[in-house]
Amino acid sequence: MKILNTDQVRKADAYTIQNEPIRSLDLMERAAIQLFHEFTRLYPNPRKVVVYAGPGNNGGDGIALSRMLAENNYPVDLNILDLGNGLSSDAEDNVRRLPEVAWLKTYMIKDDEEMYFPDAEYIIVDALFGSGLTRPLSGVPARLVHHINNCSNDLLAIDIPSGLFGDDNTNNPMTAVIRANNTLSLHCPKLAFMMPENEEFVGDWKVLPIGLDDDYNNSLHGLGYVIDLNHVRKILIKRNKFDHKGHFGHALLLAGTAGKLGAAALAAKASLRSGLGLLTCHVPEIALPILQSIVPEAMLSLDADINECSVLPDLTPYSAVGVGPGIGIRQKQVDLLTTLLGKGNEPMVLDADALNILAANPDLIAKLPPKTVLTPHLGEYKRLFGEDDSHFSRLQRLKKICHKHNLIVVLKGAHTAVVMPNQDIWFNNNGNPGMATAGSGDVLTGIVLSLLAQKYPPEEAAILAVYLHGAAGDIAAQSIGEESLLASDIVEKIGQAFIEIH
Repeated sequence: MKILNTDQVRKADAYTIQNEPIRSLDLMERAAIQLFHEFTRLYPNPRKVVVYAGPGNNGGDGIALSRMLAENNYPVDLNILDLGNGLSSDAEDNVRRLPEVAWLKTYMIKDDEEMYFPDAEYIIVDALFGSGLTRPLSGVPARLVHHINNCSNDLLAIDIPSGLFGDDNTNNPMTAVIRANNTLSLHCPKLAFMMPENEEFVGDWKVLPIGLDDDYNNSLHGLGYVIDLNHVRKILIKRNKFDHKGHFGHALLLAGTAGKLGAAALAAKASLRSGLGLLTCHVPEIALPILQSIVPEAMLSLDADINECSVLPDLTPYSAVGVGPGIGIRQKQVDLLTTLLGKGNEPMVLDADALNILAANPDLIAKLPPKTVLTPHLGEYKRLFGEDDSHFSRLQRLKKICHKHNLIVVLKGAHTAVVMPNQDIWFNNNGNPGMATAGSGDVLTGIVLSLLAQKYPPEEAAILAVYLHGAAGDIAAQSIGEESLLASDIVEKIGQAFIEIH
């Protein structure tokens, strides 16, 4: 699913109107029908509704929704913001379409005295301003947003919370932005939805299709992309009847040190659960009884050092290498990683301590094989590349870094961002806060390693891995709850995540 900027959406609207053809008023009606169906799904019993509509086409969507709700016996108070310049033509046409029923009341808001606090049982709908906003709200609109935010009601935003810019909010003071519980975005998600700093304004969001021209939409290059089920289905490689384990790769995992062998075990189990044919774990000698018991399917290459990995094994048998979970950051591991980067051209994924070694030895970044996958959480990212003013600016800088070094970076978190060497960004849209638990990142590393060894292109391996990881976490949370979720629970649900994709 593409993330488009405001101008691209406007042009897609215009193209659809001209080439379907369809009147702009009827396209607005199409959007309002989608809004109505989703609203009544969220609130199935006729509830009292207060709609705040602006003078533009976002307001027109809200006015059309008000009509449909009133026609279906929802009591509606429609408040139209009057800034003295009239309404857009489509918004005005929708005012004329309003039914004359006792349970639909229309008010005009020109100043602060015409604002009121609705009763607690009312649902508030924000249809004041859309994603085309380019400067912060001020005056009466800003005060109206403050007024709405001071209400304790459930709050649903149409297309985007009013006051929020669709793309970059770096220069938006965020002092007058609607704080929605739910946002119903028309046609595509907004880039702003992917930024952690905007969560308190956007709430839960959902995209509603409004039938814009598919061919034109496909011709556009998005600001980013949201990973969805249809896309990962296209990525997934179909297995054939006569395939054997040799068809599915032999991966090498360099992981573990005394006291941190669980990281190696989690990554190993995740690799094998993700379709890998063969796995060899290069681990310190102390790991032998532990890993042989916990992961009997894995083969072990024992390091000469009892407690830590210090020597690189022969890389000849392996189709992909993963390094980092629990491996340590002493000089022995620095030397091991340096040797690996000097010898290996196999597809690689680096996580955890391997990233910390890169951060302390930045000259090693230039030695990474093409399209190496790095999987940092935010703290590891900051150690690697430094601080940024916002998540938006962080992603813009990360695009340049990935292009310069020909890397794939999986920046973990809500809406995990997979940043590609061509500067495309793919955002994941599954997963849950319960996955913020020890070992969850090791599981993701294991999945990436498995897919790389199975000869998935690194870009597709990263995308499919984050989707599988999030889906498995969601399946686990459904049965045991977010608070009780363990990384090992994610591993056990990887199989069900594959079933979901199939």
